[in-house]
Amino acid sequence: MSKISQITRRDISNKAKAASSIRQILGSLSAVVQGIAEVRNEYGSGHGKDSQFKGLQPRHAKLAVGAASTLAIYLLETHEMRKES
Repeated sequence: MSKISQITRRDISNKAKAASSIRQILGSLSAVVQGIAEVRNEYGSGHGKDSQFKGLQPRHAKLAVGAASTLAIYLLETHEMRKES
């Protein structure tokens, strides 16, 4: 994530209010990407699962989609903001 978008925890100035909390959230977003990739590997249909395979429960799928949506919106808004600067 941070290599593509150049968004890292170091981008947050120490002078920003709640800088450590913002850095923590950005670090957690990186973990979201890793977690979604791992869930996809275990539960995705792209790895030749047999006919008895059961996927995620809807609540788990919604968690992954919600987290990915939040991340995507943040990245898009950051990109748009940087284009305007």
